[in-house]
Amino acid sequence: MDAPRTTRRVAGSALTTPHFLLLFSAMLVAAAGNTALQSVMPAIGRAVGIADFWVAIAYTWSAVLWVGLAPYWAEKSDHHGRKALTMLGLTGFVVSMTLCGLVLVGGLKGWMSAPLTFGLFAVFRAIYGGLGCATPSATQAYLASKTRRSARTGALSALSSSFGLGTIVGPALAPLFVLPFVGLPGPLFAFALIGVGVLLAVLKWLPDDLKGEREGRGAAMSYPSIASMITGASVRAATTPTRQKRLSWRDGRIRPWIVAGVTAGHAQAASLTCIGFFIIDTLHLTSNGAEGPISIVMMAGAAGTLAAQWGIIPRLNLAPRSLLLWGSLIAAVGLTITMLAGALYGLVLGFAVTSIGFGFTRPGFTSGASLAVPLAEQGGVAGVITSANGISYILAPGVGMALYGLDPHLPFAVCTAIVLALAVLARRMP
Repeated sequence: MDAPRTTRRVAGSALTTPHFLLLFSAMLVAAAGNTALQSVMPAIGRAVGIADFWVAIAYTWSAVLWVGLAPYWAEKSDHHGRKALTMLGLTGFVVSMTLCGLVLVGGLKGWMSAPLTFGLFAVFRAIYGGLGCATPSATQAYLASKTRRSARTGALSALSSSFGLGTIVGPALAPLFVLPFVGLPGPLFAFALIGVGVLLAVLKWLPDDLKGEREGRGAAMSYPSIASMITGASVRAATTPTRQKRLSWRDGRIRPWIVAGVTAGHAQAASLTCIGFFIIDTLHLTSNGAEGPISIVMMAGAAGTLAAQWGIIPRLNLAPRSLLLWGSLIAAVGLTITMLAGALYGLVLGFAVTSIGFGFTRPGFTSGASLAVPLAEQGGVAGVITSANGISYILAPGVGMALYGLDPHLPFAVCTAIVLALAVLARRMP
């Protein structure tokens, strides 16, 4: 069976629509799976009997690996190809979700203690942190390398919207996958299976960006192994005598954009970590059945993100700096509404407005950094951006939950102050 044949291409890009959809799907399945996980983890934590703070901390080691390895995999994508690294990240997602699901089932069934359950969860979640970060870097670099500068902000915004759509699909489907025997961890197994399907589709239909070089070197080098990618053996070793210096976030061309992205990311990560617990406590819910209202609020937030990235940004054609400025101000309004909400309606409205704001900031700093460097450095800047997105999940979840322990409203107040500071920073950017 051949790849779908079409001459239709993404605007301003050499990429066909079906191939863009493959990149989009690779990002979408991870976003959907992770938000489905986040929608059930507060209830799982309380059902197992683990403190809310440790539920948030269980993600930290994964985030550390994400930050450290994202630039490494981005560099490997320049040598082994963006398709190969996209598949590597999808493989890490599938393996991690499956093992995490098995551990959580064991904890809920009483087969292991709560500390052991979340200790193993943290270990298996780290597989996603170590390998899953390859997918965002590779897909962004793949798209940027085939898109004109004038169309890159719109194209990267469209790709980033996979996160928004995933945060609708994940919480929407999560309650449907809470099945007999496996219970609340059911969504993890379901999205792992979907991830296998996306992985096979990418393998079969996404063009290999290094195909010509592989054919020139013979069948034995037709495709890189995971071992070769980890150890550093390069398909381009014979044709690329020198290696470009790894791009650093301290590079003056991209530093303001990365700082802005990390700032917005901390506010978003902290509020996202706390929102599930805030919903349970504000609405006085029990662990069983809490996933429904949490899913409603998270879907409203995801709808806000999509409204920003699919509807508002393409029509207003805002520059990266404007996206950061207006996104920060809108997020501040939404966080304030969320903090003051006392019923489901207020929570839905507040989180939706908050997500509209963050729906502006992510493509703002992503496109700003991408446009700041030439085409040859798109792999490097994609790695830095992916790393910046992960930095937010090292400290922000734990700090957010620590503030939540003092007062449930405090994390949202602090996040409001952070995004207002970002608005001031964005206004001063060139």
